[in-house]
Amino acid sequence: MVKILEIRWHGRGGLGAVTSAELVARAAISEGKYAQSFPSFGPERRGAPVLAFLRVSDEVIKSRTVIYKPDVVAVLDPGLLYAVDVTSGLKENGKIIINSRKSLAGLKSEFGYKWPVAAVNATKIARETIGLPITNTALIGALLKVTEIVKMDSLVTQLQERFGPRAKANIEAMKRAYDETVVKE
Repeated sequence: MVKILEIRWHGRGGLGAVTSAELVARAAISEGKYAQSFPSFGPERRGAPVLAFLRVSDEVIKSRTVIYKPDVVAVLDPGLLYAVDVTSGLKENGKIIINSRKSLAGLKSEFGYKWPVAAVNATKIARETIGLPITNTALIGALLKVTEIVKMDSLVTQLQERFGPRAKANIEAMKRAYDETVVKE
């Protein structure tokens, strides 16, 4: 059976959930893996809830559906934890990555998560590195720490290609979040 890592990104329009999925997919493809990324949104505006999906595998991916049973959920905006069931369909052995300034114990207690949780204050990191509260590249760093889905260098290349002169700050945000992400089983 083909092992596919499926990730569902929960964000808001303008926070970069769609861009995150695309950048990680491109990095995976650059490493010779198979990947697909796609968004799910309608006529939403900046700030409205958005979903993005990412699949990565060492073999051809035949599925073309929305990800209903993700291995990982990544939450770019902690406010969504109160508005959406981000864990809907999360596999029994799944993982949750959250942009939050709350402690892991606080998150697990408040929301009753039975899955491993990883948290990082991506908003603070983004403000301090890129000067804006756009959390996507920081959450990519957290995703790398939790899953090792691709190599950091592959993502550095993708960030350089995507952001040009702004890449340096985004790379710093990604690396810093990788270092600062805390995981609790």
